[in-house]
Amino acid sequence: QVQLVESGGGSVQAGGSLTLSCVASGWSMKTQCMGWFRQVPGKQREGVASIYTGAAVPYYADSVNGRFTISQDNNKGMVFLQMNSLEPEDTAMYYCAASATCPPMYALASWNYKFWGQGTQVTVS
Repeated sequence: QVQLVESGGGSVQAGGSLTLSCVASGWSMKTQCMGWFRQVPGKQREGVASIYTGAAVPYYADSVNGRFTISQDNNKGMVFLQMNSLEPEDTAMYYCAASATCPPMYALASWNYKFWGQGTQVTVS
């Protein structure tokens, strides 16, 4: 059974930084796709960043490119999202997700991901 557990969310002032962490168990990260998504109540879930873990190739949404960085530690089964220059518009519940496939065209598409964590709240004021 694949389990994903996020941590690191919290409240921060605009311009600040946070780092989210996701621990994956029951899953081999070495050849798969791990992603970070966010959702605000009443809106669709949005792909923020993902990484093809086999080659550490990252993908970013335009809204966060240059401010967020996704990284991985395959030995520990972890993926991270470093978020800098946070804006109030970044406020959302952030989810970690895992997929068996990572085609570039769908790397940020939520339907491509089968496994999801419970989420961690990020609030920027």
